[in-house]
Amino acid sequence: MDAAVLFSGGKDSALAALVLDRFYDVTLVTGTFGITDDWRHARTAAARLDYPFRTVDLDPAVADDAVERMRSDGYPRNGIQRVHEHALERVAACDVTAVADGTRRDDRVPTVDRPTARSLEDRHGVDYLAPLAGFGRGAVDRLVDAHLDVRAGPSEAVGRADYEAELRARLADRAGPDAVESVFPAHEQTVVRGRQAGGASGDTPK
Repeated sequence: MDAAVLFSGGKDSALAALVLDRFYDVTLVTGTFGITDDWRHARTAAARLDYPFRTVDLDPAVADDAVERMRSDGYPRNGIQRVHEHALERVAACDVTAVADGTRRDDRVPTVDRPTARSLEDRHGVDYLAPLAGFGRGAVDRLVDAHLDVRAGPSEAVGRADYEAELRARLADRAGPDAVESVFPAHEQTVVRGRQAGGASGDTPK
């Protein structure tokens, strides 16, 4: 069975892939609007994790809609949620058994509620998997420390390939750099540099 894991190059989606590795043939998938080439950071991280990698094209109109929501709201939550659901739709439309993401129990955004998950499954004939849905932040951090080599830093500096990078770029084009700073709070992100030394390629956390 094959599973396409939405992959940002960060620790959560990487850990989700490791959890699923025992049960599925995992491919890491990054959605791109074509606004930037930040998806290449995810490709590098996927290679270091020794997983196949691909990109899927996202609709630029969705990015525009998300940016307008962010400008109106003054914060990124609803825009990022919109993009995440769109990316799940695009990946679910590929020829896969399952689509997965790295959403955790305590995440505020993005999240996938039960009706959304059931609708995705019913319409596309796939399984939606959230392998970290029962994991809190502390558990995720401990598993990451044990199994992954990560670099942490400001989101614009570490080389991430999540939706935020392209949405920041589109927002800057539309409203200027000051709008980006006002909408997106400063926060630290992670990017995966590989597996911890000594871990076998097939090792998964239990």
